[in-house]
Amino acid sequence: MDYDDGLIACSDDELVIRRYGGLLRTKRIPYGRIRKATRITLGPVRGKWRLWGSGDFRHWYNLDPERRRKEVGLVLDLGGRIQPVITPDDPERVVAILRDRGVAVEDSVTPKGP
Repeated sequence: MDYDDGLIACSDDELVIRRYGGLLRTKRIPYGRIRKATRITLGPVRGKWRLWGSGDFRHWYNLDPERRRKEVGLVLDLGGRIQPVITPDDPERVVAILRDRGVAVEDSVTPKGP
């Protein structure tokens, strides 16, 4: 594994999201299925307080009890209506791995100002 924080893992071939779907199953996504990833700033309306599941039936968050302490998430566009949102412990490392595997990564992070 190139990266593994217990909930999100990056291997040579795929991104692994643990505690994702029904019965908290693991979701495995080959890098070739990811059309793009968008880095977002988490906030009260943008998933910071979402423990698991979806609030808008478009974005799906895996179970991450520590999400409220995190600042950055990654929205994965797989071409379908539902987009997984991950909150890795080291988002910059995951972004670097995704880019290294040919996945386009957009930035939608709100810069912190004075």
